[in-house]
Amino acid sequence: MLPFTSRRSPVLSTRGLVATSQPLAVAAGLETLSKGGNAADAAITTAAALNVTEPTSTGIGGDAFALYYDAKTGQVTALNASGRAPKTLTLELLHSQLKIDHSQLTIPDPYHPHTVTVPGACAGWCDLIERHGRLPLADVLAPAIRLAEEGFPVAPITAHYWARGAANQLARATNGHELTLDGRAPRAGELFRNPGLARTFRLVAGGGKDAYYRGPIAEAIVSVLREAGGVMSLDDLATHTSTWDTPISTTYRGYRVWECPPNGQGLAALLALNLLEGFDLTEHAPLSPQRLHLMIEAMRLAFADTRWYVADPAFNPSPVSSLLSKAYADTRRKLIHPTRATLDQIHGTPTSSSDTVYLTVVDGEGNACSFINSNYMGFGTGIVPQGWGFTLQNRGHNFTLDPTHPNALAPGKRPYHTIIPGMITKDGGQGTEDGGHETEDGEAQSSVFGLPSLFASYGVMGGFMQPQGHMQVAVGLIDDALDPQAALDRPRFCIDDGEAGGRVALEEGITFETLANLAGRGHNLVPTTGYGRSLFGRGQVIVRDAASGVLWGGSDPRADGCAMGV
Repeated sequence: MLPFTSRRSPVLSTRGLVATSQPLAVAAGLETLSKGGNAADAAITTAAALNVTEPTSTGIGGDAFALYYDAKTGQVTALNASGRAPKTLTLELLHSQLKIDHSQLTIPDPYHPHTVTVPGACAGWCDLIERHGRLPLADVLAPAIRLAEEGFPVAPITAHYWARGAANQLARATNGHELTLDGRAPRAGELFRNPGLARTFRLVAGGGKDAYYRGPIAEAIVSVLREAGGVMSLDDLATHTSTWDTPISTTYRGYRVWECPPNGQGLAALLALNLLEGFDLTEHAPLSPQRLHLMIEAMRLAFADTRWYVADPAFNPSPVSSLLSKAYADTRRKLIHPTRATLDQIHGTPTSSSDTVYLTVVDGEGNACSFINSNYMGFGTGIVPQGWGFTLQNRGHNFTLDPTHPNALAPGKRPYHTIIPGMITKDGGQGTEDGGHETEDGEAQSSVFGLPSLFASYGVMGGFMQPQGHMQVAVGLIDDALDPQAALDRPRFCIDDGEAGGRVALEEGITFETLANLAGRGHNLVPTTGYGRSLFGRGQVIVRDAASGVLWGGSDPRADGCAMGV
């Protein structure tokens, strides 16, 4: 008997399934599947609808990442749709303008216009459709345009975070009032219309990404940022490009777990799983002190490496192959004490060989898209290009101002990114232990032993919780053979802000006896309930049975969303 109660049943389908944090966005994605769209088409429909219904987390003014599994080839493709710092934004300019001393490691104001990097989401939406989709972009964006024009009833959890964002971000941000009702956030059940966002989507639907990065939308972005004190230029927008990267992966108990490479933090989830593979977790009950201790310690070590090595590879390539080697995991695993917490782990030195929304879609043919889109902190900066209905992200706050650090701010550089999509395959596998073989167009080659089958397309949104959620959900699916809903329902832990020695939040459902035991081992614990449970992320999982083609979907009870099939 499991020591927790699963709150929902999984959703089953064979013709396609969509899972995300807003039911109206799920319905929009299903509409696209029903019109003949595939997983890529439905993912972008869902992402655009989430921009309408959950602007507290996501939007076309933010960034995106995706993993795409092609059922015909068995290949996994990684899309990096994150933006770069303005070409004239330097550390020297920051110190001069903001009057900060060299001991300050981040921009003091997380909503300052200098935290705005070029929004990469729009290019990513268009690029995913161009490469993997079937339908015209106008058809893909039509449901979101309708929602924005006609309005939608605001869901309860979204209303809560909208109220918080209206007070903390929109009230102080240039044009932030465009996402309010006479200066206040919409309440649960109130209709909210966003004609400015509908206008944005219509322009993009007709003109593609050039309609966003060149022309009136770009001019409005530059204008509002310059008004607020930023330095972004039209050239920064016009020269923006997404990148197709080779996904990174590791094996875990016969499965292969996939993530996007740096500048994303998916590496942390893979490092933690490599460490845990050396322990038989099934010897310990799922929420027992010993299992949680091992998982927390593995995550601490993973973050110690990730905090140092994850940066824009165009500026500071990470030794990913060496970090993901089983030999490196064997060495680092020795640092995990079996009964005592180690709060001061530092990054290793491998031998060198050279708020957010998450959604997942699997179509009836077995193609899968694991997709994540984010403004970073809620509404991002809260700054709205006048008349266009979306806020601009504050992802640049993740840069460090330490010039010696691989993630130091530099002109045209991408910052450390928290948002990560995940995927798991089985049977055959692609590449090798150290992350796969690259092809010229950023795909990983199929194994010579046969095409890998999709096992799961999944993700857990929420800042530095994301790799922690990926690891915990993967353990539930693989070690404990849970269905997707049960894996998401299980109480989680979260190391605060990803810091190696940070406090550990534990979710309600973990017993007092377990908390006391972990505290006795030296863990600094914070029991968490109520709205604080958002700290533990909001995940979505679709598992595919390779033999029958049946899709099993789960959606996190910590959000307003659901999983639904065609």
